[in-house]
Amino acid sequence: MPLQRLVVSPEQMQNGHIRLTPPQLHYLQRVLRLGTGDRFIAMDGDGHAWLASLSAIHTLEPQAEILESIAHSTELPIRVTLVAALPKGNGFDEVVRQATELGVEQILPVLSDRTLLHPSPQKLERWQRIANEAAEQSERLCVPRIATPVPFVEHLQPEQQSATRVKKYLCAARGKAPHLLECLQSDCLSLAGATPSLTSITIAIGPEGGWTDAEVEQAIAASYQPVSLGSRVLRAVTAPLVALSLIAAVYEMGVGIGKR
Repeated sequence: MPLQRLVVSPEQMQNGHIRLTPPQLHYLQRVLRLGTGDRFIAMDGDGHAWLASLSAIHTLEPQAEILESIAHSTELPIRVTLVAALPKGNGFDEVVRQATELGVEQILPVLSDRTLLHPSPQKLERWQRIANEAAEQSERLCVPRIATPVPFVEHLQPEQQSATRVKKYLCAARGKAPHLLECLQSDCLSLAGATPSLTSITIAIGPEGGWTDAEVEQAIAASYQPVSLGSRVLRAVTAPLVALSLIAAVYEMGVGIGKR
């Protein structure tokens, strides 16, 4: 049976041990039913993981002992950023969970002209917790960082754009845009021989009702390429799942580039 995973902060690691917080100890003891000597995988969310063993759980400062580092990685061979207009209700919870499982590096929530949700700071904390849990469940070493929501037009400003080589796609529900899969296959092949660490993908998903014409024009001016996800109109919480699944499938097949 695979070992359970737990995200820890670098500040918790001292002298070969991990100082466990009360919620972490509760999770390990009460939820996972682990006891003294039982092992689990501790990860810092930035690509590092260690095999650890519960060593002192009945003290005022419960700890786990670090046994060895773990080099195995399940990350995508290309960096992926999801730019997602916030859907109504709690739909973004599922977007964060699924996007984390599918390997995104960061999630940028944006407020579009048709956005109905204006989240509180507590929502941002909740989304980061969901990302942590989804990374643990999907056996990732990296946890996506959830940015503070900003207006989509602000995201498109030049100072917000990455300096690395990046392919940017804007998913449009209607129109004659090429299919995302076709673009991914073409771009992936064109990257043959490129340094993987210098390439990344940004995929932008609109809200219920889609992007406005003005937002599409502004995105194109900021080097986004409109793409289609098929002939059907997808929900705002379904479209990220489809788009990210296509990206993962194309790049994990190793078309044109190697592992990063």
